Amino acid sequence: MSGPQTPEPALGGRGASSTGSQDEDTADGIQSSHRMLSFSDALLSIIATVMILPVTHTEISPEQEFDKSVQKLLATRIAVYLMTFLIVTVAWVAHTRLFQVVGKIDDTLALLNLACMMSITFLPFTFSLMVAFPEVPLGILLFCVCVMAVGAVQALIVVYAFHCPHLLSPQIERSAHRALYRQHILGIVLRGPALCLAAAGFSLFFYPVSYLLMATVIFLPYVSKVAGWCRARLVGPREPPAHSLEIFTFDLHEPLSKERVEAFSDGVYAIVATLLILDICEDNVPDSKDVKAKFHGSLVAALGASGPHFLAYFGSFATVGLLWFAHHSLFLHIRKATQPMGLLNTLSLAFVGGLPLAYQQTSAFARRPHDELESVRVSCAIIFFASIFQFAIWTTALLQGGETLQPSVRFGGREHAFMFAKLVLYPCASLLAFACTCVLSSFSTAIFHAMQIAVPFTFLLLRLLVRLALAGLRGLRGLRGLARPTHTRPVPGATDDAQSPLLPAPC
Repeated sequence: MSGPQTPEPALGGRGASSTGSQDEDTADGIQSSHRMLSFSDALLSIIATVMILPVTHTEISPEQEFDKSVQKLLATRIAVYLMTFLIVTVAWVAHTRLFQVVGKIDDTLALLNLACMMSITFLPFTFSLMVAFPEVPLGILLFCVCVMAVGAVQALIVVYAFHCPHLLSPQIERSAHRALYRQHILGIVLRGPALCLAAAGFSLFFYPVSYLLMATVIFLPYVSKVAGWCRARLVGPREPPAHSLEIFTFDLHEPLSKERVEAFSDGVYAIVATLLILDICEDNVPDSKDVKAKFHGSLVAALGASGPHFLAYFGSFATVGLLWFAHHSLFLHIRKATQPMGLLNTLSLAFVGGLPLAYQQTSAFARRPHDELESVRVSCAIIFFASIFQFAIWTTALLQGGETLQPSVRFGGREHAFMFAKLVLYPCASLLAFACTCVLSSFSTAIFHAMQIAVPFTFLLLRLLVRLALAGLRGLRGLRGLARPTHTRPVPGATDDAQSPLLPAPC
């Protein structure tokens, strides 16, 4: 009775043991990092997206021409927005890499992560200063200080996690060379803040170099990779280190967390869609005094005056939603997100974040009819770049299809043709609309609205259209096969042309 009893093995003992391990961790103050990472991804996606607000709120009066001065102002603000958006995504990638090293968190680590997020949330204010005063050092200085603060907090997270090895991932926790790992990771975390420190110094006397250094932060991993390749070509490959750090080097070929890429991307799309309706709520709810004075108390007439704004909203929301749908379909078939795919996804999201600017341009057709052509072209360009980078992700994934893609969408499958058509639709439609405005400039508004209406209907019929196109191709190949000479002998073991991998079987 009093002797020890051996417990019976439970059905699904792995789950039971993991539950027991979680209970022990909770008792020790150790927590899973999943919810904190979800919170961080959501916050970072919001911060990256709201960077577009100072650009969309650029004041252009109805009487003001869309001349070279306005174009230069808008182009400067868009360029600064793209740079700061990409820097925020660099911080997100560093956060993703960091928590591949840190496997669990405790209260101290969670508070350090909150301090990191707080530093990041201040970036939109500093960006607004940079947009409003691009030549004044203070905005650049504050932005660089925020980036340095983010890097310093991430360095503290690394130091604290290595001080408490039970918080590290199992590979590093069991390693005998943790000090080498810590030194290596700290060097990578602090490279970007070091460049921003130099940018802050140059902002005091020659600000163009500051922007150049901040832009270098974005492409620093790629610059390091190219420099290493050139060094290997000139000097020869270096001897591999005795203690390999390859797994946690933030290397170009190291895959990103596909789940976190999807979470960050979904956050950007969701916030962009939300910003569109916020503009409607802010600008298109009529004032009660104006309703009485201008529209004789008729709220319907007052809302009817804002009809172009609502039309632009529905068209812009459809564009955001369909680009998200294409992105969702793309990553549904991707098994692993490589670093180049991550960069292309970031560039696509940067232009998706610019869609509120496209909405502001198209909703101003009624107020500034003389600027319709320029507004349509700006909107077409934003949509084109947002979608063409999605297609570039697909192309990059195809080049490494065996590693990155599901078998059903590799070269030759029916889903491959459907995915190709889905991703090429918006680039072709926006490019066609842009080209048509060059020939029929007086119909630019009608052309743009026709594109906004036609693309959703094409998406609905896309699978049917792809099937009809494939059936037509098979019919052409069949006719060509009938026209071949009949005296040729079939080669034993040869496969029929209908089974060619470029033409799939009937749908």
